[in-house]
Amino acid sequence: MTATPAASPAPLTAVGIGPGDTGLLTPEARAALAAASCVAGYGLYLDLLPPELLAGKRLLSSGMRQERERCAAAVDAAVAGAPTALVSSGDAGIYAMAGLALEILEERGLLAAVPFCVVPGVPALCAAAALLGAPLTHDFACISLSDLLTPLERIRARLEAALAADFVCVIYNPRSHGRPDYLGMAFDMARALREPACPVGMVRKAYRPGQEVRLTTLAEADPTWADMLTLVIIGNSESRLAGPYMLTPRGYGRKPVKTA
Repeated sequence: MTATPAASPAPLTAVGIGPGDTGLLTPEARAALAAASCVAGYGLYLDLLPPELLAGKRLLSSGMRQERERCAAAVDAAVAGAPTALVSSGDAGIYAMAGLALEILEERGLLAAVPFCVVPGVPALCAAAALLGAPLTHDFACISLSDLLTPLERIRARLEAALAADFVCVIYNPRSHGRPDYLGMAFDMARALREPACPVGMVRKAYRPGQEVRLTTLAEADPTWADMLTLVIIGNSESRLAGPYMLTPRGYGRKPVKTA
């Protein structure tokens, strides 16, 4: 069924606001927020934004696990004629709201009626990697341990495949009260395929107040340190500790040197 907008629709923009530090909010994201008359987002993420970018705007705030309602409200606002920014932490297209917004526009037959765009942001994995050193300079895989939308069996299969293929593994949503054992499971799977000295980086609240960074080894990694605000990076077979940093070599040292 095709929806018929009651008014001339305004743009809907999915905006990635980065990890939380205002210095990592891109100029394009600032411009999108400034142009919006309505801003929708998880309450915590709205709190991370500079107050001057929200002044005088209609705010659509909602809590955890209310993603569909939040996106639907943002679509409704745009259909009603209000330029709307739908904000996500990190990048709007990585485990975030850009995809769900598109789904709702598609379901309602509004893809051609509502102008839609995505403003990229600094994703959590880049923020965490920067604080750890250089853990992602070779191939890596991102896997979420949240089973709210993905069955645990599929998560395990993806993690096993990534570890077996020697990817650096970036773990989103590593641990919560409802699933306290999943990160320990991931570490056990990695220990079957990695050396005990394989580095593990754990970053909590990257570029936010209360930031914590822990660099350890697979043998000593403690899953209970992590929570839903933590991102975990498990190195590959060539990753190593380089002083206070985590390093995954790209392989330039093996590149043949041309001689005259």
